[in-house]
Amino acid sequence: MLILYQFERTWGNPNLSHFCCKTETYLRMAGIEYAIKTTLPLFAPKGKLPYIKDGNIKLADSRFIIRHLKNRYKDLDEGLNPAEIALSLAMQRLIEEHLFWATMYTRWQYTDVNWQVNKKAIFDVLPPAIRDVAAVIYRYRIRRQIYGHGMGRHKPEEIFELGMQDIDALSACLGDKKYFLGDQPTTLDASAFGFLINTIACPIESPLKEYGLSKENLGDYIDRIKMQYYPDLQ
Repeated sequence: MLILYQFERTWGNPNLSHFCCKTETYLRMAGIEYAIKTTLPLFAPKGKLPYIKDGNIKLADSRFIIRHLKNRYKDLDEGLNPAEIALSLAMQRLIEEHLFWATMYTRWQYTDVNWQVNKKAIFDVLPPAIRDVAAVIYRYRIRRQIYGHGMGRHKPEEIFELGMQDIDALSACLGDKKYFLGDQPTTLDASAFGFLINTIACPIESPLKEYGLSKENLGDYIDRIKMQYYPDLQ
């Protein structure tokens, strides 16, 4: 059986990791049988989660995992035309390469309250003797990554302005549709759900979250996907 390695569930959501949530949501949308093993990034092949084991295959990075799932099991995008595939890719890049970094800023840097919530969710599984040391090391690394991306070089209000533009784009793209590209779920929905729930439906407070909550269609979308594909978390 395929094994998905990811963070432990917390906050009543599928996963605190955007990419773990994206990957598990694809598995559920595609009806692929799997088991979960919880772990931390230091044990992962590329130092990040998620990763999978599928027989003799071990794969890290949600993009390569989903490529494997499409080829071996089910391709949620097989009915899309070239224009829809292009739109899906562009929106996933917006979500995963831009909005993601704004949300990471809110967790690892914006306020000490948010950092403590984030720290507890990730590092409380570790023995007390190493918990704080690991948290300090990873916080330094993540903050350097946010700065290296470029997002961390901006003022807080500038970061939130950029993130709000992404929220606007997602809300406009979804409109009043059930899924982003019509009546059936696609890879874009797995990505969008994983990132939206970790932006506006988690206990990390920021102007970005408040703005996302003002978009009724996005809130309804999160609730709808969670109810349909994660009834065990209701």
